[in-house]
Amino acid sequence: MVFSCLDRLSGDVDLIIANGENAAHGKGITKKVYEELQRAGIDGFTLGNHTWGCPDVVKVLEYNDNIIRPANFDAGCPGNGYMILKARNGIEVGVVNLIGRVYMQPADSPFTMIEPIIEKIKKRTNIIFVDFHAEATSEKISMGYYLDGKVSAMFGTHTHVQTADETVLPKGTGYITDLGMCGPVHSVLGMDKSLIVGKFINNMPVKFEVATGKGRFCACIFEIDEQTGLTMSVKRINIEDK
Repeated sequence: MVFSCLDRLSGDVDLIIANGENAAHGKGITKKVYEELQRAGIDGFTLGNHTWGCPDVVKVLEYNDNIIRPANFDAGCPGNGYMILKARNGIEVGVVNLIGRVYMQPADSPFTMIEPIIEKIKKRTNIIFVDFHAEATSEKISMGYYLDGKVSAMFGTHTHVQTADETVLPKGTGYITDLGMCGPVHSVLGMDKSLIVGKFINNMPVKFEVATGKGRFCACIFEIDEQTGLTMSVKRINIEDK
């Protein structure tokens, strides 16, 4: 389903960015999955708290310039926290990946980390997208207003549940608290619902397994003014298998 939806989108959009941190059976991304999704039409990849879920991600990060991990990870980590991609219309687009700190593992402040990165990217382009991989809605909304007018768009990831608050903020930055997920409809955040429900009932450890069945494709289209680098419109997408 993901691939068919990408085919439908590819003719209408100039750049497709996806968070791939759960792409390999729910945790991390492998070289094989990265290459498969790239062939399907994804131009750039961001990651999150499951960045290191698969060992070969280190080489994927080191040898490819269209996949990034959160910029506020420790500076010694493999990979980069931002990238510049060329869209299908020839325009350069900056993409930044950040991770939140509320209810998440320790990381540097995303708020202080982002400013110097924006300055670097704006030497080449004024079109900048930010993936803020965070748990707390309040942290994501705060980052949205902090970046308003400084970047083209900020979208949240991590919770797997799409929010219905897509908007253009007062100073022109496109925003949505969470894009949602591409995964099985009848699941708990993509995982087999019976396993997760059982864990809540008996509080015993369980190995999570990806659910099966019909899927859901979640995304968001941001229309950007090439001159100002700001968002003109936001369209939320949520497609479910019939």
